[in-house]
Amino acid sequence: MSSALAIASVTAFLKSVLENGLVDEGVNASIGSDAIVSALPPDRIATGADERPQINLFLHQVTPHAGLRTGERSGQRMALGLDLHYLLTAYGAQDLQIEILLGYAALVLCRMPFAGRDAIREALATLASDDHGGIPPPTLQALAGFDPGSQIERLEIRPQYLSGEELTKIWSPLQARYRPSLSYRVSMVTIG
Repeated sequence: MSSALAIASVTAFLKSVLENGLVDEGVNASIGSDAIVSALPPDRIATGADERPQINLFLHQVTPHAGLRTGERSGQRMALGLDLHYLLTAYGAQDLQIEILLGYAALVLCRMPFAGRDAIREALATLASDDHGGIPPPTLQALAGFDPGSQIERLEIRPQYLSGEELTKIWSPLQARYRPSLSYRVSMVTIG
């Protein structure tokens, strides 16, 4: 299976972790409604009268991992290590829904600072059989068949501080209203 699916597989895995974690933590009882988890650009999230309690996982940047660029000197096929930078944003129309959702999502990710390839493989295998609203069936099938193999050994999921200026640089071009957000860096995915 192509290593080109590695980035999408990590996003799908994190989305699944958040969906299951929010259910396990009983967040729906705390906010009085069913929360959803999405992986969309923030400008595609319905707000205003149509706003639902929601956690959105947005991949806003992909950077080369400082420690890995193999094969360059040995003449082998080159592999590129990547770090994935996500913005985790909460949405909600009722008082305190946003804060509750953001707190629960942070708790879920805090409890999983690392993820091994077996956990990723297991989560991806269940994608096609579960209802993952918003992900088209062909994409689900491709991701369900993806084997992390050598592309993902172990993911490290860490909060990342972004200054107000950095957040403005992310939100302004999206032409979306700023929402309370957390930033995470996920290391490392190998392409090649």
